[in-house]
Amino acid sequence: MPIPLSTLRSAALRESKSRWRDVTEARQSRAKTVFLCHSHSDASLASGLVTLLAEAGWTAYVDWKDHQMPPSPNRQTAERIQQRIVDSDLFLFLATSNSLASRWCPWEIGFANGRKPIERIIVCPTQEGATTHGSEYLDLYRRLDLSSADALAVWEPGETKAGVLVANL
Repeated sequence: MPIPLSTLRSAALRESKSRWRDVTEARQSRAKTVFLCHSHSDASLASGLVTLLAEAGWTAYVDWKDHQMPPSPNRQTAERIQQRIVDSDLFLFLATSNSLASRWCPWEIGFANGRKPIERIIVCPTQEGATTHGSEYLDLYRRLDLSSADALAVWEPGETKAGVLVANL
């Protein structure tokens, strides 16, 4: 079942509990890292997912929090994003109507697909009302969802039984 957007909005109101200042510091400490692919129009949803990930022990890279990113997208932007995707343990695509319509998000997941093992690419489908986003990816990649205990978990494509808790990945 997709994660309700209301769950992400609610999590965005909580303070992220990451032990690390940023993903670079987390990587240097051998902590678990994830590249969060999302639309900038979904900044509050991304913040909520960052909080949920931090609560599960993961540190997320979010490009608009990267102070070394150029002010306008250019070749340096693309190279920096590519490097962050490669450097992160996981690639996570936050599927919303905005990310599916984005020019950058499909490029990022395509790049990740060519550079990361398939088990390191995860889609987070979302739902608002009766509308679900991201279902077109669910047969290709593992999916992130909430377990019956409301903890983040990952399921293999087509799997409906118990997933693996993100904290245990």
